Amino acid sequence: MPKFAYEGRTTSGEIRKGVIEADSQAAVMTKLRGMEIKPTSVKKKGGIDLSGDIPLPEFMAPKVGEKDLVVFTRQFATMIDSGLPLVQCLEIQANNAENPTFKKQLTEIKETVEGGNTFGEALKKFPTTFDDLYVNLVSAGEVGGILDTILNRLATYIEKNNKLKRKVKGAMVYPIAIVIIMLLIMIVIMTKVVPVFEKMFGEVGAALPVPTQILITISHTTTDYFVHGVVTVGVLGFSYKKLTATKGGQNFMDRLFLRAPLFGELIRKVAVARFCRTLGTMISSGVPILEALNICSRSAGNVVIEDAILKTRDSISEGRTIAEPLAESGVFPGMVCQMINVGEATGALDTMLVKIADFYDDEVEVAVDSITSLIEPIIIVFLGVVVGGLVVALYLPIFTMSSTVGG
Repeated sequence: MPKFAYEGRTTSGEIRKGVIEADSQAAVMTKLRGMEIKPTSVKKKGGIDLSGDIPLPEFMAPKVGEKDLVVFTRQFATMIDSGLPLVQCLEIQANNAENPTFKKQLTEIKETVEGGNTFGEALKKFPTTFDDLYVNLVSAGEVGGILDTILNRLATYIEKNNKLKRKVKGAMVYPIAIVIIMLLIMIVIMTKVVPVFEKMFGEVGAALPVPTQILITISHTTTDYFVHGVVTVGVLGFSYKKLTATKGGQNFMDRLFLRAPLFGELIRKVAVARFCRTLGTMISSGVPILEALNICSRSAGNVVIEDAILKTRDSISEGRTIAEPLAESGVFPGMVCQMINVGEATGALDTMLVKIADFYDDEVEVAVDSITSLIEPIIIVFLGVVVGGLVVALYLPIFTMSSTVGG
């Protein structure tokens, strides 16, 4: 069990130092509260901090993941709620961060706060770790004096958003992996296996059946134009990257994705769930509606949906409600617009948005299960046809020659 060196003050103001064995820094905090000691420093003993002794090059430094962010946010909220000063909370978190990149960032944030800046302003130094949503919610929590509540909401939001991403990735990874493996196997068969059979058939000198001739033609094409195919794939990938780098190109592709069979509806449901949860979290935290919509648009992940949200923002600034321009966009389902309208009318928009997000989280899960259950038999049938075709094409001449010899 790891050991932690602590320093703190008792209720009488006496300074106490010592070492405690515990599973984690949070467990140390709990033990110290039970001992009626208010900690000012908690550091893990033993281990080597490579980030301090041997600085890693920037390209080798590990990225700050969503798991790091969730753990930090949860623990930070607990510390703030316990009455610890902000700077001390940051110091404790920086000392106990396992990710060297995150440790360095938290140290710089602590120093920025010590220099007189607010916590929200300090977070802006690291936009790749703390996005606009995080910074704005923290700033609203500081102004409203409810930073611990805001941080707990943020942790819940990040956890649910991450869960949604994992569901979608799970639906995409399986068919893509199967297709890639199948293509690699086909390339090996066409370039290595089929030429061996072709040579064997050529030595016999018998006429080949049509399926075998087609297979040999495909093998020759694959072998002769393999480099050309690789170059073509590279050119297509480069062209796609260039196309999506422009506003018009990205708009075209995103519209195409939304209309794609099977996956189009899934993409729409994911976008609706993300929009509603983000907007609901921000409104309930006191962020102004126009600023909240601006941040929601940047986190939409789809240019078509982003444009619809920005048009809604412009309409609201002209005095309209949220539901009307969302319905006019044609991007958001009618049920969502009606529920938002009810939420606006009853003054419970934030609660309604969270309910919509929870509903669409479940819808995404059902859609992912449906897509997976539909894709699996299609892939199995396709693989069966391909493998069966290869076997027939390769062994049909052998059967033909055997029957001829036997006759």
